[in-house]
Amino acid sequence: MNKKDLGLLVLIIVVGLGVYLKNPLFLSPNNIANTANLIGLFGLFSIAQGFVIITGGIDLSAGSMIALLGVLFVDLVGNKGVPWPIAFAIVMVIGLVLGLIHGLLITRLKMQPFVVTLCGLLIYRGVARGYTADATAGFPFGSEYPGLDFFVARVGGVPVSVYLLAVVAIIAWFTLHRSVFGRYLFAIGKNEEAARFSGIRTGVIVTSAYIICAGLTALAAVFFAMYTRSVQPSSQGNFYELYAIAAAVLGGFSLRGGEGSIVGVILGTILLQELQNLVNLLGIPSSLNFAVMGGVILIGVLVDQQWGAFRARRRIAEAARERDPRSPPATTSAETQ
Repeated sequence: MNKKDLGLLVLIIVVGLGVYLKNPLFLSPNNIANTANLIGLFGLFSIAQGFVIITGGIDLSAGSMIALLGVLFVDLVGNKGVPWPIAFAIVMVIGLVLGLIHGLLITRLKMQPFVVTLCGLLIYRGVARGYTADATAGFPFGSEYPGLDFFVARVGGVPVSVYLLAVVAIIAWFTLHRSVFGRYLFAIGKNEEAARFSGIRTGVIVTSAYIICAGLTALAAVFFAMYTRSVQPSSQGNFYELYAIAAAVLGGFSLRGGEGSIVGVILGTILLQELQNLVNLLGIPSSLNFAVMGGVILIGVLVDQQWGAFRARRRIAEAARERDPRSPPATTSAETQ
């Protein structure tokens, strides 16, 4: 855990303590379980977003993809009579294919990730609404599907989504921080051209990142569909990509690429859900939710930018001292005042 992660953890504790002092229901078992479930759900595609952000890209289609794949899953199981394991497999395959398409458009046709995924945001939302004629997709009243309750079950009082997030986070941590693939992702984010000249197949690596992102988003889509039990295509997943981007940025992922921490994105997700809890428990109008998200993203990007500039100045000063040992040590602005 680096200094950024420790700072974020302290902030989570301070905010949580403040909310608890204002409203003790914050630490009630029911509220903790519900918040933990949302952390598990949002954490899945926040990690997914991190994989593309670290390459210097972005995925704006996550929320619309959650709506489209959620609609398909509910319709296949509830209306078409497809066994849920098969429907789950179909949704996962579709998600992976969409990720592959994103990656190929970006790497082969040299389109900007912003443009590709923005188009995806519009297309997937439109297809979801057209597929259901803008009606809500839900399970027939009184229907039962053995085994499907797994997605909303609790084991030892802890939602299954939390266990799944833990497994995904561990795998993602090893992939990003302890594997050759992860080193390639960091290298591409730092300097894609240099990575290509060093022999890295940048197109394959970037495409893989978008496939991973879409696959985890598809997994989250099924859990969200089961969490709500019905999917309204016009609103399901609205602005969820903002939550993922905010969590990643708060967790230390630089929008310039080349930096990031899986531990950090998990802590960023926890902080965002804690802020959502703060809005609900303190009686703040829910209409301010997006203002809170926008403020969090703005502050996160600003801090990331200033931190990067500070480290750049620090490296320049250290390099100057190495060239001339007689030069005085670098001082910060606070020390000179």
